Amino acid sequence: MNEHPERELDESDIAIIGIACRYPGAGDKDRFWENLVEGRESITFLSTEEIEGDESLLNNPSYVRACAPLEGYDEFDPAVFGITDRVATLMTPEHRLFLESVWDVLEDAGYDPDRVRGEVGIYSGANPMTPAQYSSPPDWASVGPEVMDRSNSWFTDTMTSNALYYLGLTGEAVTVTAVCTGFHYSVHLACQSLLMGQTDMAVAGGVMVRLPQRRGYLWEEGRIGSRDGHCRPFDANGTGTRLASGVATLLLKPLTQAVADGDHIYASVKGTAINNNGASSVSYGFAQPERLSACIAGAMAVGGVSPDTVGLYEANTFGLPITDGLEVRAAHMAYGNHTGTTSLGSVKGNIGHAGVAAGGSGTVKAALSLYHRRLVPTINLTEVDKDLDLPNTPFVPQWEGEDWVPRAGIRRAGVTALGGGGYNAHLVLEEPPALPEREPEAAVPRLVALSALDDRGLARRRVALREWLARHPDARLDDIALSLNLGRRIMDRRWACVVSTTAELAEALKADTGDRIASGSSGARPDLEGLRTTDAGLAPATAAARDDGDALWRLARAWTRGQRLDFAALHEGLPGRRVPLPGYPFARRRFWRTHW
Repeated sequence: MNEHPERELDESDIAIIGIACRYPGAGDKDRFWENLVEGRESITFLSTEEIEGDESLLNNPSYVRACAPLEGYDEFDPAVFGITDRVATLMTPEHRLFLESVWDVLEDAGYDPDRVRGEVGIYSGANPMTPAQYSSPPDWASVGPEVMDRSNSWFTDTMTSNALYYLGLTGEAVTVTAVCTGFHYSVHLACQSLLMGQTDMAVAGGVMVRLPQRRGYLWEEGRIGSRDGHCRPFDANGTGTRLASGVATLLLKPLTQAVADGDHIYASVKGTAINNNGASSVSYGFAQPERLSACIAGAMAVGGVSPDTVGLYEANTFGLPITDGLEVRAAHMAYGNHTGTTSLGSVKGNIGHAGVAAGGSGTVKAALSLYHRRLVPTINLTEVDKDLDLPNTPFVPQWEGEDWVPRAGIRRAGVTALGGGGYNAHLVLEEPPALPEREPEAAVPRLVALSALDDRGLARRRVALREWLARHPDARLDDIALSLNLGRRIMDRRWACVVSTTAELAEALKADTGDRIASGSSGARPDLEGLRTTDAGLAPATAAARDDGDALWRLARAWTRGQRLDFAALHEGLPGRRVPLPGYPFARRRFWRTHW
């Protein structure tokens, strides 16, 4: 039964069909959401021995030993992308994190880059400081291959084009430098390109790696760094936030096309808007309520959204009374004078401010809130700043988690990002539409295929899928088969089974051998009786044979012995849909430059 409302699809809406992220305390989007639901704060207080680079500041009474480190920021699996260890070492941490995140978001949506047809745009905000902190710039006294490799691995400009190249895609590649609004600007540009028909799908993201990772900062009165390392959004005792690292990517597609393609939809983008304060602000780079209000109102106008239908406002907030006050004032101007209709929240209390990727943390939170129909708590908020005058605004602090019951019949969220230099950006998101009802799934044979670069990776994939099945007992086998067969890059080490239920699949994943389980080997030539060959590979002889367990078994054996299969022929015209399944188990190793 559908749990999201039925409505007419708006051709200007953009679907979010894939989400990937890594933030402090969370190696993927599922753990990130779990942390938000449980109200966890991902902060580390460093001992003297753990601090990197700030030895001269340790005795300063204003030094705050708090940080929000990103686990594995210095690790990478180059083999998956065909990258040598030498080039992997040259690549900055942000290049590596972003490349893996683009891979993850494609897998989350169920798309194999080798089988994507059409143009894929990649847009992302990046932090120009990280390359300079990781290594010195390339020396262009020479333009030989080594200098070019170093240049393409170092410049933020090439981060998005590298992702296209290493994933075998074509399309637009735009690296955005819009400071802390970089993620939002990337979504804005991606949506525009999709609506103009310049791309068929688009990745929008942002990545920030603070170097060194394990360091604190100096607290300064009135600045955004908090006095004790904790961020307290909208709180009377707030003294600021702390800096963090992270990466987030979204895979976007026009909503009408996503529904037609059977894509998994987390939420849709109704409207986007960007602007800059320019000369209008009291102090250069400081928030300017009138300009931010115009930006928020503009995004709602683009989507035809009435403010009283927006049930969540995910604020930029630095946890500093003066900046929080300016933002609440701006949002109040945009939303109007109705009261008590909109939940007010911020992810900053959980992870701090992730710079270029900060907008990604708020957007992923909002999208998953819409998808799960759940409002999560704003942590570290104990005493609302009375100067915000929230009772006379539309905004209600989100003290605790609760089911999201829409007051206007539909769930919508607004997400704001602010950047130094006067940058403003706002996104309006809406819950996913109801999908057409399907008949209950019949227990007919399905071929399910897995592959990896090596046996260890293949074993990890099997374990991950088995664990996923245990957490999702209502999953449909046809959805799982389609998502794996069409949505994963085919690699050398292969495993396949023919099963009729998810229970049978779970049992097959536990066994090394057994009936209707095939794994890669160099055995005898497979039996191809009853099969046909298409341009894409082997397929059942007829459409009816797609339910023939014997024919599917012959296909499974042929595929695990290196034959090409026409997986699309197995699913064409059937009711299966793409669903998010466990991603590739990267075998990450540390890559770091030890001499310059």
